[in-house]
Amino acid sequence: MTKTVAILGSTGSVGTQALDVCRRLSIRVDALSCGRDVATVEKQIRAFSPRLVAVADEAAAKDLALRVADLKVKILSGREAAARLAEESEADTVVNAVSGIAGLRPTLATLKAGKRLALANKESLVTYGTAVMEEARKRSLPILPVDSEHSAIFQCLTGQKVKTIWLTASGGPFFGKSREEMKGITPADALAHPTWNMGSRITVDSATMMNKGFEVIEAVHLFGVTPEQVKVVVHRESIIHSMVEYIDNAVMAQMSRPDMRLCVQYALTYPERAEAVIPPLELTALSGLTFHEPDGESFPLLPLAYEAIHRGGVCPAAMNGADEEAVALFLGGRIGFTALSDLVSEVTLSMPSMPSPTLTDVEEADREARRLVRDKALS
Repeated sequence: MTKTVAILGSTGSVGTQALDVCRRLSIRVDALSCGRDVATVEKQIRAFSPRLVAVADEAAAKDLALRVADLKVKILSGREAAARLAEESEADTVVNAVSGIAGLRPTLATLKAGKRLALANKESLVTYGTAVMEEARKRSLPILPVDSEHSAIFQCLTGQKVKTIWLTASGGPFFGKSREEMKGITPADALAHPTWNMGSRITVDSATMMNKGFEVIEAVHLFGVTPEQVKVVVHRESIIHSMVEYIDNAVMAQMSRPDMRLCVQYALTYPERAEAVIPPLELTALSGLTFHEPDGESFPLLPLAYEAIHRGGVCPAAMNGADEEAVALFLGGRIGFTALSDLVSEVTLSMPSMPSPTLTDVEEADREARRLVRDKALS
């Protein structure tokens, strides 16, 4: 069980919930990182007394240093600060809740430092999954998934022969709508998720089902299965968080209230379980559990993810970069909702095949995909 933790991305949705779990379980917080939200991280520093804090934005780091000048805390700054923090921290477990491809280098740094990784940054596996898993295997380190779906699968695995991994999807706010009906969707519409309270990018990705596509790729790497063994089913109630089907057709499902604190808690206490930090699931209060096939025509980014992992190389990294850029343009009112999917698909499928890419190749593909999305959107 974790005794000391570092939380990367501590001001975001998962990061703040991880701190709540640490407080409830009396786990010492040795280090925190954020992008530029120094007002929130200052409160966290005063509440948890970490030794180290990393701030990606240089100007924000200087501001934070002035705010906490009365405290004994070392502040690291710059784009590589979170990765340095993962290496320098005394924590035995690092929670990587950084958003986007910015979390990749901290993931690699954590594993190379021999620390347990509680992974909420799916981009680490989407963009460079083969290399990340190899780094973990070389050091016999588990990667403990924090995403609700992958945490559920991890809890359901018994070491026996798996036939199918079933990823559940809420379907987002536009379940049942046709592509034509979604043309006028606004950012406010897309951010109104029916079940989960998440950051803006992941909420939009849930609305397009791109997030579920990323989770397919993540599951392939985490659990060593083929893309064909990972299937998606829309489950609007978000009570079953995912399922594992074995070769004898027995299905194991993990169920709970939709609360990310359970996923964080299990990653931090694994292989043990601790007293609950979330309310119990009241089965008699459930009106029913429903399941639907995903609509690949209305939500083309889900089938695109299967195509990307089959192509391999830098294709998944390009898809992630294109999506990050397109989501930012959509939230800024520069492109429409359906144009988002069109741009991501066009840019992803235009990328050349590149077997066994290096970290440099992956990061270059990310930059190129972003550039292409900007050029196409603004031309």
